[in-house]
Amino acid sequence: MAASHQLKEKAMHYSIMIHETEAGFAARHDPAQADAYWSGTMAYLQALKEAGIFVAGAGLQPPASATTIRFSDGRPQVQDGPFADTKEQLGGFFIISVPDLDQALDWAARFPQRPGVVVEVRPNLAHD
Repeated sequence: MAASHQLKEKAMHYSIMIHETEAGFAARHDPAQADAYWSGTMAYLQALKEAGIFVAGAGLQPPASATTIRFSDGRPQVQDGPFADTKEQLGGFFIISVPDLDQALDWAARFPQRPGVVVEVRPNLAHD
């Protein structure tokens, strides 16, 4: 029991961020594609949980539902829509607890492959 406690103390949190195209967001709600879309994602989530590394995560609403705050002359300016004007937008994320970047990348590579999906891995800032 002490060994697993020590492993947990050495583990870092990494965010696995899933970027999707507009077509990817549409597939979530398309009756012809939704089952395949969600079954792969839910199987991935289950694997993270079974490995004991899942910390948190969430799917996100489409980018059009975003509200962005930018600062102009030190004052917040609220704007509808996403921050980045790119083909892929953040569609969801998983936070995992693993000992190193290599293991985080290994888990990120297991995310279901779909057209237009880009998976980003980034270490979280340490918080004590």
